[in-house]
Amino acid sequence: MPTFGSWQKSSYCGQGDSCIHIAATPTAIHLTESADPTGAVLTTTPAAFATLLTALKQQPAPEDSETNTPVRLRSADTVVTTDHRKWRAFVLGVQAGEFDHFAHRTR
Repeated sequence: MPTFGSWQKSSYCGQGDSCIHIAATPTAIHLTESADPTGAVLTTTPAAFATLLTALKQQPAPEDSETNTPVRLRSADTVVTTDHRKWRAFVLGVQAGEFDHFAHRTR
């Protein structure tokens, strides 16, 4: 996993499971999927991350899904790939406020 300081995953992600991880630098928020074979890291601003958190908090948590269809998080030049179980764990963590401190870093 790339080095951007301390990475955090949702408490809804099982112990030892690969999951979506979030880290921050002074001016950016970084998202990655620890099992993504490409090692892609999506980088965004705290304001854009706050918008994502707000949108996810307004939606019901996705149902557990056994589908093999990947979930892709995209920016202009980066794609982070995960699966529905890990996305659900991330969304549940967002809805519990586990990542709010990242959105308020440099406001």
